Order: sequence, then C-alpha cells, then structure tokens
Amino acid sequence: MRGIYTPVTDIRRKVFTEVARMSYEGGEYADYAKHMRDLPYKIIPGEVGQLRSSIFLERAIVSERIRLAMGLSLRPLDESVPASENLEHSMIADKYYEPPLINVIKFACNKCPEKVIKVTSMCQGCLAHPCQEVCPKKAISFRNGRSHIDQSLCIKCGRCVSTCPYNAIVKVERPCAKACGMDAIHSDQYGRAEIDYDKCVSCGMCLVNCPFGAIVDKGQIFQLIQAIKRGDRVIAIVAPAFVNQFPGLTPAKLRVAMQQLGFSGVSEVAVGADLCTIDEANDFMKEVPEKIPFMGTSCCPAWSVMAKKLFPQYAECISMTMTPMVLTARLIKRSDKNVRICFVGPCSAKKLEASRHSVRSEVDFVLTFEELMGMFEAKGVDFASLPDDANDTFDDASGDGRGFAVSGGVAQAVVNAIHKIDPDREVKVASAQGLAECRKMMMMAKAGKYNGYLLEGMACPGGCIAGAGTIADPAKSAAMLSKYKAQATKQSALDTEYKDTLDYLKY
Repeated sequence: MRGIYTPVTDIRRKVFTEVARMSYEGGEYADYAKHMRDLPYKIIPGEVGQLRSSIFLERAIVSERIRLAMGLSLRPLDESVPASENLEHSMIADKYYEPPLINVIKFACNKCPEKVIKVTSMCQGCLAHPCQEVCPKKAISFRNGRSHIDQSLCIKCGRCVSTCPYNAIVKVERPCAKACGMDAIHSDQYGRAEIDYDKCVSCGMCLVNCPFGAIVDKGQIFQLIQAIKRGDRVIAIVAPAFVNQFPGLTPAKLRVAMQQLGFSGVSEVAVGADLCTIDEANDFMKEVPEKIPFMGTSCCPAWSVMAKKLFPQYAECISMTMTPMVLTARLIKRSDKNVRICFVGPCSAKKLEASRHSVRSEVDFVLTFEELMGMFEAKGVDFASLPDDANDTFDDASGDGRGFAVSGGVAQAVVNAIHKIDPDREVKVASAQGLAECRKMMMMAKAGKYNGYLLEGMACPGGCIAGAGTIADPAKSAAMLSKYKAQATKQSALDTEYKDTLDYLKY
C-alpha cells in the first residue's frame, strides 16, 4: 500500500509529526507527560469515531503509537497504566530500544482469519463441478446447488481456486502473515496476530501490509531531537532511496533542509555502498569457488540474518563486509570521533542492525523516511522555498553505489567492479526480492544449483525503494533512482576517492 495515502498513513504521519513537535518544543517531564495525554485528542478530534467502532478505541491506538514512536514499550492490557509510563527512561539523548522492535497493538488487530479457501456468492453451481473434480482430498461437495468446502479436509492447495471458471473460490490470508517471508506470524488464543520473535528479522513487511495499522515499529525521533537540542553535532547519512520520497526536495536542497531540523551535516550512504562494492568484489574473486561455493551480499540486514538463521551451515557464504550504513558511519567518525551519526533510510531492520553490540556499528540513531517527513512537518520546512546550492549537489558517490537502492543494483555494482578489475572473469548472478523468494534462492543454493554464483537478497520486494519506511510509490521511485544514478559524476564504485580507507574501516 506504499504510495497510497490511506487513513493509516495519515495517522502514522500525524503521530510522527506531533512526537517531533513535542520533542522540539517540550522541556520538562510534566510537559511531555501532558502532551502524551493530550495528543490523541489532537490527532483524533471530535466526539464520533470515523475509522473504528469507537473514538475511544481510535485514541487508544494512537496513544500506543505515540509511545512506540518515542521508543517506549506497549502497555499491558490487563493493568491501568498511564500513557507516560516509563517516560523518564525515554527522555535521553541516546539510542533507546527495548525489544521487541516490531510490535502488535493487540486491541487494534482485526483478528483476520488465517489462510482459508472460501466459496463466494459468485458460485453458479455449474454442471462441470471442476472444483470438486480437482480436489485431492474430496473436501468439496454441493449443497443447495452451490459448492461447499469442508474446512476439516481442505489442505489449502488452491487447485479449486485456479480451476473455477467464475473465480468464485478465493484464498483468504491474513495480510501481515502473507507478507511475512519468515512465517513468523500466527494467531494467539484470541485470534489476534502474534509475532514469533525467534523467526522475525524485523523487515517490517507486516507493518506496511496491515490495513488496520495494528503493527508498529519503535522509533528514535524523540531521542534524536533531544540530542540536537542538547547541542550534539549530529550528521545525517542518507540512503539513496530518498529520491522521490519528499516531493520538491532535490539533492541540491537536501543539506539545507536537514540543517533546518538541526543536523550539523549530511552525507551519502552510497559512499559506503561504493566501499561495500569494492570489498565484496575482492572477496568474491578470492573466495568463490575456491573457499566457499557461493557468496551472498551483505547490505540488506534482514536478508543476511534470514540466511544465517535458516541456513546456518552456509553462514560463511554470506559476505561479512560491513553494510553501507556502517562503512559510511565509520568513515565519518574516523575524521571526527565526537560527531554522532543518524542513518536516514527506508528500512526498519536498520534499527535492529544499529543496536547490535557485535556489529559495533557506531550509528547512534536510525530514522525512516516516514519519520523524517514527520520532523519536516513539525518544523514547517517548505521544500519549494529552499534554495538550490549549485556548489553542494550531494555528489560524492558513484552511480553504482546509488544503485544499491533497487533490486539487482547491489549485484550489478559488484559485477561491474569485478569486470573492471578482471575483464575476463565470468560472474554468474542470482537475485531474489522478498524474504519468501530469498528462502527459495537459498534452498536452490543448498541443493548446489548456484555454485560459483553471487547471490543478492533483498527483503523488500523491489529493493530498498520499497522498504517499510518509505513513503512514495516504488515504481516511480525506481524511475527517479535511475535518473539519480545517471547524474552521478562517477559511475563505478572503483572511482571513489575513499577506497584507500577501506582497510582502516574494517576493524
């Protein structure tokens, strides 16, 4: 549903905006506590609910979303807990997450049915009965001239769905579970969605596909603005997928726009993508197939965690190269150890990556594009009125580095680098988008079908331009990204001026 401004989108946007405004304007504990009590009434005004069964339910949902946007945990359903509970722990200028990152607001869940095959009123009771004939379990009979499915016998194979000439039989799936490539979502005892966190990799596909807005990730808007207000120098490192996310905001305007929010500077994450490309190209040439049968790319954290979690015997086949986010952060902190880094991008899984102690990512905050838009709206930034800076076109990275934002772009960048180093080297590539397809790709690799291959995995269908934290239509974003790539003054990652720093960054 990305690219479509729905009521769920509107509520999310208003929550991010008001949390940002509260953080910019508030000061003391009592001020924030009062704002947290009042904001649901500001966001959901009036006396009659427009979206759910009750205006009280709508405001209760918004109240929980406010807490999560501030990095706080959901409140228990069986206790009376104020909206500001544990607020004092959130009033800090540092990274703050208590697991889990992805949360289900249980009373917002519609209790959607799990996968089921149903006969609709479109059934014509035709003479041929093809649905009955193809059913391998004899689960279909005819009652009162219409098809009937015995759910106790149905194995949900879908053969009847594809066979019906009237499209009268449909497969109904819980949207969040259907979008989850890890099969991490099931029903609790009351029929509400529940996440198995042993399986979840925080890709965020469930939260963008829930039409009731019941699934939410935690944020750091509040803590980031506290750091800015405290006087910390915060550098925003922005993923190339930002193109087309903010109408009217061109690369030449980005720096001044971010400065209006309080950021001290802005850098391209695609610079780190260039370094990632070089490192993975060298590793592939050295290790495949001599040491490992294939190599998977590293830049998508949800994909790499999935591959290592479900296929631990092939963990060494997933590149250990630092992600573009981490490499960019380390490059900046190498010259200025006191600066703080905020990654701005399309991905909810980056929040989890930045929190890992084992990675030592040195990324202090993570914002999605949707959260950043909330900050822009809170500060009233008018993109159209911002001047273009002819001397600051945000052009440090290569076209290949910018291409990381779209499915196939990572592998293409690595292949281009390998061919520039060794023109005669053949590089076979397989790519997958969406974790379900990524799992299939790894199964094929396990079966030996991809020996000698470079495997690119993207958790989000379409790549980063379709991440959980994006705003715009992915198809249009892909077209804009293609133009953005072409505008780069350097096209190959090997042309980066920072390639000599790579050995220093890999510690």
